[in-house]
Amino acid sequence: MRKITRFFLLPLLLTLIVSCSTEDKTPKEDETPPKPNIVFIYLDDLGYGDVSAYGGDVLNTPNIDALASGGLRFTNGYASSATCTPSRYALLTGVYPWRNKDAKILPGTAPLIIDTKQITVSKMLQSQGYHTGIVGKWHLGLGTGHVNWNERVSPGPNEVGFDHSYILAATQDRVPTVYLENGLVEGLDPDDPIEVDYQNNFGDQPTGKNNPELLSMKWHHGHNATIVNGVPRIGFMKGGEKAKWIDVDMADHFLVRAQAYVKKHKDEPFFLYYAMQQPHVPRTPHPRFVGKSGLGPRGDVIVEADWCIGEFMKTLREEGLLENTLIVLSSDNGPVLNDGYYDDAVEMIGTHQPAGPLRGGKYSLFEAGTRVPFITYWEGTIEPGVSDALVCQMDLLPSIAELVSAEVSTDQLDGKNLLPALLGDSDTGREELIIEATGRTAFRQGEWLLIPPYKGVPINKQVNIELGNSVTPQLYNLTKDISQTNNLADAMPEKLGSMMEEFEKIRGATSATEPLILE
Repeated sequence: MRKITRFFLLPLLLTLIVSCSTEDKTPKEDETPPKPNIVFIYLDDLGYGDVSAYGGDVLNTPNIDALASGGLRFTNGYASSATCTPSRYALLTGVYPWRNKDAKILPGTAPLIIDTKQITVSKMLQSQGYHTGIVGKWHLGLGTGHVNWNERVSPGPNEVGFDHSYILAATQDRVPTVYLENGLVEGLDPDDPIEVDYQNNFGDQPTGKNNPELLSMKWHHGHNATIVNGVPRIGFMKGGEKAKWIDVDMADHFLVRAQAYVKKHKDEPFFLYYAMQQPHVPRTPHPRFVGKSGLGPRGDVIVEADWCIGEFMKTLREEGLLENTLIVLSSDNGPVLNDGYYDDAVEMIGTHQPAGPLRGGKYSLFEAGTRVPFITYWEGTIEPGVSDALVCQMDLLPSIAELVSAEVSTDQLDGKNLLPALLGDSDTGREELIIEATGRTAFRQGEWLLIPPYKGVPINKQVNIELGNSVTPQLYNLTKDISQTNNLADAMPEKLGSMMEEFEKIRGATSATEPLILE
């Protein structure tokens, strides 16, 4: 009798268990899905060919490759510019940097170039209830003029939408060589105030130019002023000894800060702009990475950056955040080998091609200046694959606004809402794009690239990079000629004319005054 009772009760018990389980997993009608976290991982001077997922066969970048293989790898992903400050401006504002005459490579003493009333990715996400943070390189100016580094520096990241900021003001090769947290220099001794000047030294303090015996890294061009940690910098700095960073620890330092930010804000929607400093000069890998690439310090810091990305991704995974986090990885511009120091980047390059199949590099209007690694990753949402859609970092602001249902006036933006393309739901990207390099601009339309005529040297001999300057126009079919070896301007005058007309319509909608022909 007991066996019979169990026989009849078991199905009933199973039915109740399944029913309860199903009820628990069914979302309530009034529940809304959690807002996705947003993370930008932004590298500095990383080339199209520096990532093995983009065809590099010398350097190993397994953690970036994992994002590429698990997400969407864009073959036509662009920074707006071939140098750092303009690209960062466009990334955060969704606006062409050539519309802002101050959006050029800045000294460490430059004022903030983003208007505090201007919409930014961070400000837009703040309005949607996000906590927003930046960790790493800023290089968009601070303050309104002369900066007093011994008190809170404002305006800065916190005034353009970041709830928390932990930054280096400009670049690793420029003074001031200190970290700032929410506008305050970290570890500053008030009895040792900081002074910074980009024109004049402070007395007879040692410089790279006058005291080569004090250097652990020899300067090649430009980087010959104040010496910090044996490295000569751009600009002069006095004081702040206890606050000065240790170069070889910088990557670890920013990684720990980025991980801490994620852990602290994991229970609320957050936006983290993780702006890495590698592989920009001076290349100062931690000792545990020295020699790992076989390509000298430049290769070693790329290996180090890749490791940091892997450790950061581990944190997201351990905190259970990957299925609700959109990650965008890219670079501010293309590669350069010798950018101011003798560090064996040229001598040890071997068969590695930092630009991959592309022509040019940093500072150049050729493709390697602005076409960069561009990856979107969202576990369980973005299907792994490769996209040929034309996308630009400017497009992130309006696209993410669509994702989080924020209302943004697109009349104020040059970025396009390409959310379906960024998520892999569409192959359609933007139709056209103006790219910029040190004040000069070129025009991408479909598979074509127009470089208008510019006077000036064809090659920057200091960095050994073709700039794209020519007294005659250049026209390339990038689908058939990705390396830009065949100028079709003479063979296709009608195409050249129509593109020049379209280019000038867009380019004329700015107050910028630089001519199409540069002296």
